[in-house]
Amino acid sequence: MKNIIVDETTKRELVRAAKEAAGNAYAPYSGYKVGAALLCDDGSRYTGCNVENAAYPCGICAERTAAAKAVSEGNRDFRMIAVVGSSAEKCTPCGMCRQVLYEFAPDMTVLCADNSGEYDEVKLSDLLIRGFGASSLK
Repeated sequence: MKNIIVDETTKRELVRAAKEAAGNAYAPYSGYKVGAALLCDDGSRYTGCNVENAAYPCGICAERTAAAKAVSEGNRDFRMIAVVGSSAEKCTPCGMCRQVLYEFAPDMTVLCADNSGEYDEVKLSDLLIRGFGASSLK
């Protein structure tokens, strides 16, 4: 990891960016908008929102959108992600998103926020206990 500063201001900025990204969500079926903001080791940031589809399996979550944007731009060094949902409950990544993020950074920090911006900070490895990764294939 590079020496970028991840302080309270950085965390609040990530949550704010995730909340802003949620505003772009396409959620006509669930009505639940989610935004994510991913911070990489080099300081770059990628946002994403959920995009639903009438054929439900074809939708994509905010976290995977942000991760796909980072990877498509050549960045695989994830440091932290903020996830904000459109309710008063703190939003956590779904199981599929946890697995995708685990592929790149099992110990990354996840900021699980509610629609007011209040968040809990947890390690991805605590959200996906005994996760399946590259070392599992050896």
